[in-house]
Amino acid sequence: MLPTREKAESLLAEAESCNPGPWGNHSRTAAHCAERIARECGDLDPDKAYILGLLHDIGRKFGVRHLGHVSDGYSYMMSLGYDEAAKICLTHSFHDGTINGYIGNFDTTEEESALIQDALKTVEMDEYDRLIQLCDSLAGSEGVLDIEERMNDVKRRYGSYPQDKWDSNLELKRHFEERMGKDLYIVVERDSFRPAPSAL
Repeated sequence: MLPTREKAESLLAEAESCNPGPWGNHSRTAAHCAERIARECGDLDPDKAYILGLLHDIGRKFGVRHLGHVSDGYSYMMSLGYDEAAKICLTHSFHDGTINGYIGNFDTTEEESALIQDALKTVEMDEYDRLIQLCDSLAGSEGVLDIEERMNDVKRRYGSYPQDKWDSNLELKRHFEERMGKDLYIVVERDSFRPAPSAL
């Protein structure tokens, strides 16, 4: 189950008021990219892709956290009955479906870590999970970034970037370009798209 576009936009705007920061526009950029790619793929729902992109980082509503934003977002979306969004809150950070490759601080309690690990064991990654992982690696707060520039930025901020995650993101780019038959950066309007904060 998912919220409507309007409800998702409202949830993001409300979350930003609790914890303002560039993550809000990063989420809007990811949503834009996801919607555009889904439309070109033909068998993916652009509205669903947009909503999932918008909500993948919604756990940041609850403060400045690293791994904690995953458990916060998952628990928050589950509490509202939005299980598809909860799944994306979980899967967008784990390219291989495990907690081990997470980039950032492990700032979760034992209970939160167990929640993430237990939930990951029950999910099966689909094209929407892969799509949001790709869009997360493209989305800057001021617009769409070159995927390698974005990964290098993360590497600078955190001191490292696992090679298998780097390779996985490049493979996702190739995968969706093959599905679309088009250049990814043209589809997501890398040179022209700029996110606009919600007026809600």
